[in-house]
Amino acid sequence: MSEMSFEQLLEESLVTIHNGEVVKGTVIGVKEDEIILNIGYKADGIISRSEYTNTPNVDLREVVKIGDEMEAKVLKVNDGEGQVLLTYKRLAAEKGNKRLEEAFNSKEVLTAPVAAVLDGGLSVVVDEARVFIPASLVSDTYEKDLSKYKDQEIEFVISEFNPKRRRIIGDRKQLLVAKKQELQKELFAKIKVGDTVEGVIKNVTDFGAFIDLGGVDGLLHISEMSWGRVENPKKVFKVGDSIKVLIKDIQGEKIALSLKFEDANPWLNASEKYAVGNEVTGKVARMTDFGAFVELEAGVDALLHVSQISREHVEKPADVLKIGQEITALVVDFNNDDKKISISMKALLVQEEAPEGETQTEE
Repeated sequence: MSEMSFEQLLEESLVTIHNGEVVKGTVIGVKEDEIILNIGYKADGIISRSEYTNTPNVDLREVVKIGDEMEAKVLKVNDGEGQVLLTYKRLAAEKGNKRLEEAFNSKEVLTAPVAAVLDGGLSVVVDEARVFIPASLVSDTYEKDLSKYKDQEIEFVISEFNPKRRRIIGDRKQLLVAKKQELQKELFAKIKVGDTVEGVIKNVTDFGAFIDLGGVDGLLHISEMSWGRVENPKKVFKVGDSIKVLIKDIQGEKIALSLKFEDANPWLNASEKYAVGNEVTGKVARMTDFGAFVELEAGVDALLHVSQISREHVEKPADVLKIGQEITALVVDFNNDDKKISISMKALLVQEEAPEGETQTEE
């Protein structure tokens, strides 16, 4: 047998590699956009930036150091310049897919940062394997703008795994629904009608406000916002504000709330403040053809009948009164049971015109 040349001996000592093979190597050089690996082959392995990660504009010098050991997959044994083209991200994605498959089968809850906000949902990356979360599965409520999730770390489960069709679907919604159900169960176990609880204003409409009590929403109807009248809830309440409310009623999963706390009920001492013969002042709140309703204080209205507005004949209240006008009158009737008070401007005029020590009555 003839002696082999040094080059032949060296060639024999080197490994042989094939496309698709996984190789191990040591980093011997790093550039901004390229990694050079010694893979024990006659040529060095090259990993370009685009084959290292899906994240754009990464400076590879900041993530890889000389001497690091890496695994990579062979894309091409000879790139035409005597170098071996390698990919790190595709091997990582394959491992990531395996990880996702295991998570899919075990229903494991995964955590990953949102890599991109797309038109139809969110894209997250687990070990270089991409997962798509459709907009309909991002939250348990409709969200038009998903941009707030960019770079945010979120929890989700894999609800569909089909890598051959490139369909790996994540679901965050079912986790939120399950969590909310647990919170609902805990809340309903500890609250009862009559309790005072604290919540956060979640939404305000023309007819009321929805208050988040901690996983369960309660409705504060416009009629329960004050002992007086609230014309526009949006001018009174602001989304995000904390508020203490009274649980007025619980029907199944529906909770009715109120701000009409009994210790603030204006009718508690109304019999003294608005006793017959007392002089009172209030503002005209609304009018009908038969009279005007005067607000004496929030939650306490009195009827000023059209016949009691003046000693002169008044056809209708709007002829002499205006909404918001302040008037002074005498209480001529008080009914605590029915929460009704009648007042008279005419009676006050008569009283003021009567000589001292005399009382006049109208025929």
